[in-house]
Order: sequence, then structure tokens, then C-alpha cells
Amino acid sequence: MQHRRPRLSKKTKTILSASVALAAAAGVTVAQAGESSRKCTAFDTVTLGKYYVNNNLWGQDKGTGAQCVWDNPASGSTISWGTDYTWATNSKGKDSDVKSYASTVLGWHWGWKADKASTGLPLRVGDRKKVTARWNFSLSSDPGTMNVVYDLWLHAKSDADWQDRPTDEVMIWLNRQGGAGPLGTKYGSVSLGGSMWDIYQGDIGWKVYSFVRRTNTTSATLDLDDFTQALVRRKLLGNDKYVSGIESGTEVFKGSGRLDTKSYSVEIG
Repeated sequence: MQHRRPRLSKKTKTILSASVALAAAAGVTVAQAGESSRKCTAFDTVTLGKYYVNNNLWGQDKGTGAQCVWDNPASGSTISWGTDYTWATNSKGKDSDVKSYASTVLGWHWGWKADKASTGLPLRVGDRKKVTARWNFSLSSDPGTMNVVYDLWLHAKSDADWQDRPTDEVMIWLNRQGGAGPLGTKYGSVSLGGSMWDIYQGDIGWKVYSFVRRTNTTSATLDLDDFTQALVRRKLLGNDKYVSGIESGTEVFKGSGRLDTKSYSVEIG
């Protein structure tokens, strides 16, 4: 399976939000205990302090189905949230197309939604600040073809806004199911955070670097600076780039399933 990323303007997001309204009624599971909110329209968001949860359906035009997100009780900078989804490939798409990426967002995602000052971003790669990311989650028993992944967006300037496409994207795959695989070709491997990762390199108008964990996990504590510096050492990424956004969520290619984030936090410095 191959990973693809969007290039969406505000206008495009508005159009997709309207077009998904009919699909949202199909394939949505009944809310379970502990779900304090539930949003099922494309690009609906739930603000959680410095983060927000995004019901990102950027690839839904190539599938039939729906996805919802919700938040759970939070404590300070540690949040909890979930998503469920049902996707099948339609005549416009392929099984290798990503249909959705329900995710929590810190900082930039084609613009700024939460208070920018509270995020600690953008962050210059060469400043070597520690970025401690903690994530504990669970998956349904048969979640389809999907992954659970961090997604870092990088720009060449410190004041990127919605119209500025990234120069680089760094993905960190913690878990993959159903044969899901990254964009591009294998570049090498590296040991980081006590685990082995295979590095893939691709290009979709900006460079995409994917670190794929060799063994699946449902709990991780990582310094995300380790991953950008691994690219710097290989001369794939420059110290003058800025990490503008840090996301985490699940890309779904096809199938039905559920991701529950029990606890999640990102601390910078």
C-alpha cells in the first residue's frame, strides 16, 4: 500500500465538508460510554487546549463510508480521544489510496487553529530542542488496512500559513495493519528510542520521509528530535528547516475499525 498526502486549500476543504454530509450517515457506529462528543462531518474539529482533533477526510472522494472523532476527559497537556471508521474503495479510487486521517494536531495543519503561542511551534530543526511525545492507544481486533502514525510538517520559514505548502514531511509509523506501507523506496534503517526503524523516501511535490517500526506497538515515548536529526545526519534534511506541525492519528486505506487514544501528549524543550 502507498501513502499519499493532500494539498488542500481552504476552499477545497469547504467543498469536501459539504460533499461528505450524505456519506456521514452510513457506516457510523453507535457512540459508546465515555465518548463526550462525536463529530462526523469532514474536517470537524474538537479543540483540546493547545491541540485539536481533526476529522480529516481528505481522501474520501475515493471511497464510500464515514468516519467520526470524539474527545474523552483530559488532564492538563495530556489528552484522550478516539475515532471509528468504515471505508470501502469506490470506482474513483484504489485500495492503496488513503481515505482519511483522523488525527490530533499541534501547531500548523494548512493553517493555524489553536492558539499559536501555546503550541511551542514552529521549531527550528538546528536548535536541537527535545520534543517528548507520549502516546498510549488501542485498536479494534480487525481494524482493516491502516496505520497509526505521527506526521511532522516542515517549512523553510518560521511564519508558514495556510497557503504555504511544506518542504518536507516526516512520518513515524508505530503500527500498521492489513498490508499498509509507506510512500517511496527504502533508504536504510536506524535504531532510535530502543527500536529498529526502516526509513523510506518519497516525493509528492515535497519530500516525504517515513520511519516504519519493524514491530508494531500500542505505546511509545519518543523524542521526535531524534528522527529529524537522523535525517540531518544523512544529509536528507537541513538544520535550517522549521517543524511547524506535529500530528498523530490513523490513516485508513479500507476496512472498519476503531482507534482509542488512552493518553497523548507532546512537550517541547
